[in-house]
Amino acid sequence: MISIIILAFIQGISEFLPISSSAHLIIFRDLFLIGNNLLNDNIKMTFDIALHLGTVLSIIVYFFNDLKIIVKNSKYGLKTTKGKLFWMILFATIPGAIFGFLFDDMIEHYFRKQIILISISLIIMGIIIYVIDKHMKQEKNIEQISFKDALIIGISQVLALIPGLSRSGTTITTARLLKVNRKDSAKFSFYLSIPIVLGATMYKILKINYYFLYSYMGIFLLGILISFTTGLLCIKYLLRYLSFKDYGIFMWYRIIFGTIIIGYFIFN
Repeated sequence: MISIIILAFIQGISEFLPISSSAHLIIFRDLFLIGNNLLNDNIKMTFDIALHLGTVLSIIVYFFNDLKIIVKNSKYGLKTTKGKLFWMILFATIPGAIFGFLFDDMIEHYFRKQIILISISLIIMGIIIYVIDKHMKQEKNIEQISFKDALIIGISQVLALIPGLSRSGTTITTARLLKVNRKDSAKFSFYLSIPIVLGATMYKILKINYYFLYSYMGIFLLGILISFTTGLLCIKYLLRYLSFKDYGIFMWYRIIFGTIIIGYFIFN
């Protein structure tokens, strides 16, 4: 059970930091064998979705008041800034939803097994995040994001289907490329994760073997609770950090971690 707690803790932290939660779950479970004795191949992906559900719930709780206003204003269409934001989030979700549905099997059975590819993705994306953030001005806030910007950010989310690139990393980086400030780039990325993760959860529930769901219900609920709690704390401190710091620390972490994993994989 300790291994389940570790994996849920890893998810809660790495989902919001631009370091790829999927890569960390795959590496710690499949390479370091944490939780492998409790999670067979039939439920690994479902367990990952459960952990992602915990972190998306933390977003909903943390930003509840903001989200309530956004949803309330959605009925006014594009007439209000908050209403416009609601429809942009849904609009930006479409590319990731389509590609996720079409290439679900390829992602699950190929990309998630390529440890070297995942590690290289960690390193490359870490450098891209830092370089773009360092050289782009912070001219826009979240209310100045256009539908064109939202679509570009949504398309970038497709790249995150490859573990290691990071959904938050690609969307934050793209938003920074469009000159959205650091804090609001992260906030829009968080908002964007809500429909895509909830959609993926519903899709997986339809495909799941309900015998396994019932048998592992305790593990799923524990994972959701821990990733939810950890995610709440991570959102709070990341937004505070981005108010006065850049992404340098995340670049160095990704480079060092990716290099260590490549070395470990080659020599073991």
